[in-house]
Parts: sequence; C-alpha cells; structure tokens
Amino acid sequence: MLIFSILVAGSFALGSLVANEIDPAAFNAVRFVFATCAVGTVFMLRLSAVPGLWAAPWRYVFLGGLYATYFVAMFEGLKTAGPVSSAAVFTLTPAISAVFGWLMLRQVTTPRIALALAIGAAGALWIIFRADLAALLAMDIGRGESIFLLGCIAHAAYTPAVRWLSRGEPILAFTFATLLTATAILLVWGGPAILAYDWPAAPPLLWATLLYTAFAATSFTVFLVQFSSFRLPASKVMAYTYLVPFWVALWQVALGGPLPSTLVLAGVGLAAIALGLLIRD
Repeated sequence: MLIFSILVAGSFALGSLVANEIDPAAFNAVRFVFATCAVGTVFMLRLSAVPGLWAAPWRYVFLGGLYATYFVAMFEGLKTAGPVSSAAVFTLTPAISAVFGWLMLRQVTTPRIALALAIGAAGALWIIFRADLAALLAMDIGRGESIFLLGCIAHAAYTPAVRWLSRGEPILAFTFATLLTATAILLVWGGPAILAYDWPAAPPLLWATLLYTAFAATSFTVFLVQFSSFRLPASKVMAYTYLVPFWVALWQVALGGPLPSTLVLAGVGLAAIALGLLIRD
C-alpha cells in the first residue's frame, strides 16, 4: 500500500497536466485497454485456467463499474481542481471505506481507528478548503473536488467489496476479470469520444501520462489493492492514501511545479498522524 500511494500520487500530478486535453472517459478507456492487456498477458502465462472464475459475472460488473466511475470522476475533477486538493479529497476514502467495511463485512472500527480517521479527514478538509477557515465554514468546495468526491465514494466501496464478492479465486485472476469488465464498461462509455479525438495529433505528454497511468497506476495498483484487501481491514488498506498529498507535492516539484503553501502542508501533517495511528496493530 505504500508503493500504491506513491504510484497513485503520480497519476494526480500527471493527470492534472492533461485533464483538459481529452475526454476523461476516452482517456481512461484506452488506458484500461493497455492495463488489461498487461495483466491479461501475465494471467495467461501464470494461470492457464481458473475453474469458476466467471461464475456470477455480475460481481465483476459491480467492481468494474466502481473502478471505472472512480477514474473518470478523477480526470473530470482534475480539469478544475489542483492535484494536491484532489489528492486531499482522495484521503477521505479511508473514513468512507470504514463505513462500507461495516456494511459489507461487519468490520468494526475501534476508537483508535475512528480517532485516526477523524484526524485524517480534518487534514484533508484543511487542504481541500485551501487552509481558508471562511471557505470551510461556508462549505465553499470547488466543482472539481465535488465531482472527484463522488468517484472516491465508489473507490471506497470497491475495497471491502473485493473481499465481500470473492469466492476464493486467485488474486491475479480476480484482478484480470475486474479490469476486463471495467474496460468493457469504459469502451461503451467513452466510445464516441475515442472516435472523435485526433490521436495522431496527441501531445507526447498525453501518451506519457496514458502509459504511466495504464501500467503503473492501474494494472499494478489494482493488484496491490486486491492483494492488501485480503490481508488488512478495509480502513487500514486505505490508510495509506493519507500519504498521497505528500507524494503529490513531491511529484509536482519534480515536474517543475511549486510547493504548496506552509498552511496547506499542515493538513498533510495531520494526515501523517492519522496514518501512524491506523497502521499500528
């Protein structure tokens, strides 16, 4: 999950640079085609057949729909929201995931975990509202952040749903089936936009972002989340998202952007405290 947080942060930093270049559904459909081919190749080499993998295929439609919704909402939100504030919205997912964890798996949140989630949420809100108390009191949240919040709710439901819907399939096979279904959903969703976009004229940065998000931030992170979901409670799996704003800030500097203000970084500090509380046994 630590590796997951670094890879996801890169998709925020790079995605914000190309979000207005292409329709989010079209971008993510092509991205998922690449990611599914990568995971599918490994699947074919490692597992020749998995009996019962496609039993109850509605499970993959549900999981794939959640994942597709998250990614489209992310890139739609990045059209107007900054990468750090978007990453802060993402850090609300552990608290939401804890709710879904109880609904689906009856995972109980201890007082310490509840405290950590509250501290992390406070840090996230501090960043989302740009360290502006007046904006927080007025609930002046940007359009991009609002859209992405809906996607994060879908992502938060995805984490416990993996364990809830699994019937003992190998993680690699389950990952491939989920990605394949998400790809089919996105191809239908973004089909017209894919045909309308002038792909030969696409800038090199778009292709770089497409390849990074396809292989590093999609195929690999889906496997990492599913691997972790079978070994950790849903809230602890998502706890590492509290590191994402910090990594995004570093990614931005590496890409030539400015550091966030000191006041905004204070919210990142609260997220780090929440992470420390959550990962303790």
